[in-house]
Order: sequence, then C-alpha cells, then structure tokens
Amino acid sequence: MKKLELHWQILIGMGLGILFAFILSYFEWGSGFITDWIKPFGTIFINALKLIAVPLILASLIKGVSDLKDISSLSKMGLRTILTYLATTVIAVSIGLIIVNVFEPGKSIESDTREELVESYGGDAETTRQNAQKQKESGPLQALEDLVPENIFGAASSNSNMLQVIFFAIFFGIGMILIPEKQSKPIKEFFDSLNEVILKMIDLIMLAAPYGVFALLAALVVEAPSADLFIALAYYALCVAGGLILMIGFYASVVGIFTKKSPRFFLNGISPAQLLAFSTSSSAATLPVTMERVEEHLGVHPQVSSFVLPIGATINMDGTSLYQAVAAVFIAQAFGIELSFAAQLGIIATATLASIGSAAVPGAGMVMLVIVLGQAGIPEAGLALIFAVDRPLDMLRTSVNVTGDAAVAMLVAKSQDKLGDPQVKDWDDNYKKTESQN
Repeated sequence: MKKLELHWQILIGMGLGILFAFILSYFEWGSGFITDWIKPFGTIFINALKLIAVPLILASLIKGVSDLKDISSLSKMGLRTILTYLATTVIAVSIGLIIVNVFEPGKSIESDTREELVESYGGDAETTRQNAQKQKESGPLQALEDLVPENIFGAASSNSNMLQVIFFAIFFGIGMILIPEKQSKPIKEFFDSLNEVILKMIDLIMLAAPYGVFALLAALVVEAPSADLFIALAYYALCVAGGLILMIGFYASVVGIFTKKSPRFFLNGISPAQLLAFSTSSSAATLPVTMERVEEHLGVHPQVSSFVLPIGATINMDGTSLYQAVAAVFIAQAFGIELSFAAQLGIIATATLASIGSAAVPGAGMVMLVIVLGQAGIPEAGLALIFAVDRPLDMLRTSVNVTGDAAVAMLVAKSQDKLGDPQVKDWDDNYKKTESQN
C-alpha cells in the first residue's frame, strides 16, 4: 500500500469498505458489528481532521495575509478571489437549471412513491424547516452581523463558525502589516512555525486516510435507506451527479486554458482531496488536505493558498448551489408546479447568495435549500422527497466544492504570478534529513 499513490489507497479503502459492508449485511449481526466496531474509526478520522481545521485557518491565513506586506496586495487578491468564486457559482447554478429543465426528473415520480417518501422522511424535513425558519426570520444584515464574533475563543470552538474565524485571522493579519516589522516579527515567526506544525500533522493524519474512508463507507452502506426509495429517485440523482461531473470538467478546462496546466495534471493533483471530501461530506474537514495538495502538488504559492482556500471552504459552494437548483425545480415538478423564467432567475440569485452562508459541514446545504424553496414558492414539505439520496449526493457535491476551491486558487495564483512547479514533501522529510546528518 505504501508504494501506491494516496488517491489509489483511498479508492481501495472505499471499495473494500463497500464490499465489506455488503458481505456482512447478509448476516443478522453484520450491521450491528459495523455500527459498533467499524464506524467509530471513521468518526475518529473525521474528528482528527476537524480538530486541526480551525488552527490551520488561523495559522495559514494570518501567515498569508502578513506575507503580503501591504494592504493593496491584500485587496487586489481578495477582490479577484471573491469575484471568481461568485462567477463559478452562477455558472454552477445555471448548469443545474438547464439539466433539470431538459430531463424533468420530477415528473417521473408516482404519487404512491411521493407519499412513501414524505412518510419516511417527514420528520427530517420538519427539523430542517425549523432550522431554516430561524435564518429566514433574521434581518437582511444578519449575515454581516454574524461575521464579526464577540469572542474569538467562542467562535473557534465550532467548525460552523469558520467565517468568524476567517474574519479574525484577516483582521489580525492586517494589524500585523500596519505595525513596524520589528514589532510584528516575533508573532509572525510563531504563526509561520505553527503553520508548519499543522501541515505536518496533516501528513500524519493522511497516513490513516485509507482506513478512515473504509470505515466511513462501510457505515454508510449499512445505514442507507431501502433500495426501493433509491430507485424511485435515481433519475433525480443522475441529474445532480451529471451536473456535478460537468462542473469538474469545467474547472479542469478553465485551469488548462488560463494556467496552461493540463486537466490531467490538475485532477491528479487534487484527487486525494476530492476523494476525502467524498468520504467526509465536509469542506472544512477536507481543507487541510486541500491546502497540502494545492501547494505541494499543484504549485500554488502558500501566500495564495492560505488566503484563497480557507475563504473558499466557507463561501464557495458550487456543488451545493448546483444541487439546490436541481432539487428546487425537481420538487416543483414532483408537485406539478410550473416555474416561470423569472422564478428560476430568482433561484440563481438566491442559491448563489445562500451558498455564501452555508457552513462547510455535512448537511448544511439542505438547510439553505429551504430558503431557496421559500423564495421560489415551492412547498418545503418536498424536502422529504430527496432525503433518501441526500447523503450520497452530499458526498459528491462536497467533492465539487473542493475542486472549485482548488481551481480558483490556481487561477488567482496565475494572475498574481505565484503559480510554480509542484514541490512534494514526504511526511517524514525532516526526520530522514536528521538521520542522514547523524
């Protein structure tokens, strides 16, 4: 296994996890065994990645901002980053709307199947509606108000507050730029060193990635709903998956055109992060690996990646936005509601803005979908129609989110003349170097 590339190791782990779960599902004790003795290792793996997400953002973003030396460089990079993210999100939503309008998957659902799905997942839909209602009742500037934390330690205690941590890190970095270099040097050296330690921790955690995804996929198989429900929604799932695959092709093509790097180079470089995102359904949990792959395997300067990627993990949700567009129209079709062109333009705007507020954690897109449905006048009860296949689609759209982050990082790096050749580091480079010196 050690001789294989990481993405092949992860793929083998995923495949073996699915096979293992299917074999054990034929035994009465199989599902319980996986839940009690296999799933915890997957949870531990995800927790280890989440453990370093906030320290990584703090260290890398403060380092990245302070490395810029002046405010003009920061504003230029920030403007390019946000505009590029918004552009790719609009494209993703548009692709989703085109696909769902052409293939009309919602019209294939029979009334009996609809009633079964609503009955099975009505409770989950109600919980999601209640969570979304809290966001809908907030004022128009609530997102701006939530951006500024009242206590950085409180904000850093939860991965769902990433935007607040990012705000503090950027603010802190700006403060370092504005004071004399002699005074900021000690704190800068601290965060530079902290960043290197966190990156080394990522290398160590990734040694367990094949085993972590084995446990995650095995648990997913035994906890999945009945096959009949998946078959009823296969058409919808294929539409979402097709749109997400098109987005990955779009990223690879844009990277090839603007950076002169081949699509194969880009996809090979980011594939371990894609597979990890697929397994965890969390952009935040995958962020440490995304940063390592983008810097070491795609050649993006740390000054760019440490700024662009943490922001992308929270505001760039192209896969989630595409899914929201398809899901909204699909539910409308299932209920026999005809959406006007204006209503679908509203979906584009709402899904784009909602993606900015989505937390980089599993299932967050479902909460934001309620806001998209409400804007378009689509019954929120229709959420129950798609809960059965939401988990696997959540895995796919998270992979697209991560791919989009990496693509934008390469585009911004190219525009800043900070895109170079890959410089791959082994997990024990420093140890081997010390051994050779002795």
